[in-house]
Amino acid sequence: MVLPDASEEDEPREAFSAKLIDYPHSSADAVRVAEQRFRRELEKQLGADVLPVMRAFQNASESSDTDLTKTEIALAARWIKAYDTARKAGFRDLGDTDEAYFEVKAV
Repeated sequence: MVLPDASEEDEPREAFSAKLIDYPHSSADAVRVAEQRFRRELEKQLGADVLPVMRAFQNASESSDTDLTKTEIALAARWIKAYDTARKAGFRDLGDTDEAYFEVKAV
């Protein structure tokens, strides 16, 4: 039997919160479930890299393309794809609105 390398399994993850903002038409339980579904999908897409990838996206949003490395551009693109997939998962039972979004923050 081969055991997984402990360093791979116990990799520390930075904690983050995901909160549904500006969605007025739902119960607190439905919002909580949507936030959990969003968070779970974001972690599935990005693993332990949620916050580093989000920060790369934020940096890219505030910079010009000429100021960014190929790695930073790739990370920003990764965030866009992962966030969109997680957003769809989060809104699955709620229905989408133009105003509502999920806010991700480091805790």
